Amino acid sequence: MINLKSYQNVSDTWDEMYISDNNLRGQYQDIINYLKNESINDLNKKEELAKRLFMSQGITFTVYDSGEGIEKIFPFDIIPRVITSSEWSFIEKGIKQRLKALNLFLKDVYSNQFIIKDKVIPSALIYSCPHFLREMHQLNVPHDIYIHIAGIDLIRDNDGTFYVLEDNLRTPSGVSYMLENREITKRLFPDLIPQCKVRSVTEYPSILYKNLLALSPRAVSNPTIVLLSPGMYNSAYYEHTTLARLMGVELVEGRDLLVRDQKVFMKTTTGLQQVDVIYRRVDDDYIDPLVFNPNSVLGVAGLMSAYRKGNVAIINAVGNGVADDKAVYSYVPDMIRYYLNEEPLLKNVPTYSLGNTDEKEYVFQNMHKMVIKKTNESGGYGMLMGHAASQQEMEAYKKEILKDPRNFIAQPTISLSTAPCYMDGVLQPRRVDLRPYALYGPEGISIVPGGLTRVALKEGSLVVNSSQGGGSKDTWVLSS
Repeated sequence: MINLKSYQNVSDTWDEMYISDNNLRGQYQDIINYLKNESINDLNKKEELAKRLFMSQGITFTVYDSGEGIEKIFPFDIIPRVITSSEWSFIEKGIKQRLKALNLFLKDVYSNQFIIKDKVIPSALIYSCPHFLREMHQLNVPHDIYIHIAGIDLIRDNDGTFYVLEDNLRTPSGVSYMLENREITKRLFPDLIPQCKVRSVTEYPSILYKNLLALSPRAVSNPTIVLLSPGMYNSAYYEHTTLARLMGVELVEGRDLLVRDQKVFMKTTTGLQQVDVIYRRVDDDYIDPLVFNPNSVLGVAGLMSAYRKGNVAIINAVGNGVADDKAVYSYVPDMIRYYLNEEPLLKNVPTYSLGNTDEKEYVFQNMHKMVIKKTNESGGYGMLMGHAASQQEMEAYKKEILKDPRNFIAQPTISLSTAPCYMDGVLQPRRVDLRPYALYGPEGISIVPGGLTRVALKEGSLVVNSSQGGGSKDTWVLSS
């Protein structure tokens, strides 16, 4: 039987399972009752089965270290993270509100730019963003939807308040892990899931497929949809193959497509087949060598011409990076007020832009309390965790910042909530975040009830990214 007395709440931190020592939150009661009836040997067997299932199914990710790609099995914790129905309802409303405003911002910033003219956002901030693409100016996207797929990173502070840490609006990854985590948990706890009335996440591929069909610029009964991948050496290739298989669409690389007469075609054994919708997992810079990086072999020459002509839909829209730039992030609450005339439901983490001289000086004086990030990095790369950095590391980082202050933001260190993890035969608290996935189609925004809970597996660590040693766990949203 598992020893619950070994579970020690981290001070000044919101714990997802315990209100205080021995004071259990109601949503975890069924799980704890189940664990009390399981032997350590049984739980170890479940943990081993999960590892075998991940390995046999090739559920991997790639860590890039010193220029070498190292493929690893994605670490998985068998204890689910539980979210109540009322918590989820609030999260869902907050994300929908946020995405509506961000989508309106993208339409505006690539057309009339009212938000700049009204001095809500500084023009210099937008024009200095490397992901603001002039090639998207006055380009009409189908149904005025830019953000078809979003992965919004949420964290909880020590009072339980949800904050948005990042908006991932370009080619957000990780949804395949959300789906596989649920499938594996079904194998580990087949009776517990219905007993706890856990809502399903398995509809994600069918909702996405339905949206992709509806975005076809051609009025045909069976539009051709493809998933464009950079290929098998990409860190998220497992996800590309999984989603293509689950939706029943062709997985293609740039060399499988060509453009003729401003239309996109796929090469097949029976000849060329016109493509209507491209769910692309290739970054903007590599998508069309005639417009962006001329050395790219991952994209399709002439694709932007077909896109501008309205002959193909690209999911997500090109140029979305201006909306999830970490320096623009601090203006999202202002976007919500400006476009929707509403107060933001989900809070931003307080953010300092180091392009601002006063804010930069404040951050330099308080680096030991800050997390400092590059505005256009992801995966936890290029970060400075002030509380864990030496004076020498902070001084070296200051020199990097001074080369291009616009390229950095700082945020106060937020404790991140903890959730129970099964570690070496005992339950231990580990830091977690949550990435729910939102799908924006012509009929509105859908969010499957769950998401990817990422876990900082190292004791005391605040970094949950898989590339930095993090793992994941299944996310249960209760129906009542």
